[in-house]
Amino acid sequence: MPRLQCPRCLRPETHCLCPLIPCLSSRTRVLVLQHPSEVGHALNTARLATMGLENAELRVGEVFEDLQGVLSDPNYRACLLFPGEDASPLAEVSSDLRPMLLIVPDGTWRKARKLLHLNPALADLPRVTLPSNLQSRYRLRKAPMAGALSTIEAIATALDILEAPARFDALLRPFEALIEGQIVAMGEETFQRNHAGGE
Repeated sequence: MPRLQCPRCLRPETHCLCPLIPCLSSRTRVLVLQHPSEVGHALNTARLATMGLENAELRVGEVFEDLQGVLSDPNYRACLLFPGEDASPLAEVSSDLRPMLLIVPDGTWRKARKLLHLNPALADLPRVTLPSNLQSRYRLRKAPMAGALSTIEAIATALDILEAPARFDALLRPFEALIEGQIVAMGEETFQRNHAGGE
């Protein structure tokens, strides 16, 4: 008999995350462009992030036809959260009078680069980056590079910078509960052997 699923967070009803998902407001508008390969991912942190933010949207696809219209909204200054040689630290660009439209690609690094390639309007945007010394809370997967965060961590960190002194830690509660649940499911001994302190 299939397990009943929560229609909102898509988790089994016995592990529903909805009570942990906040409803946070922000000046910054967040648009997550998710590669289709991420939709079925067990954690799907991009979805959790946009569910917890009032001024956020998740779009799934590879080519986004109406992107130019979204990016040209005069009420927002569009920036792409993605590393690059010409990227500026987010803290240095957060003083503009207009709120930011923060575009966040969601996928592996290779898939995220593909999104940029398939959507030239993204490649033309000013790029912003997070501080390089950040540590991911995702204890079940070794980061592909120093400072790499999950999508929900990157969004929460970006909003902490852009909207200081407001804090967005509450956005991470369902993410941390998911990780704890996976650790419990695998057993503490297996976690310690395979993941704890394995840097």
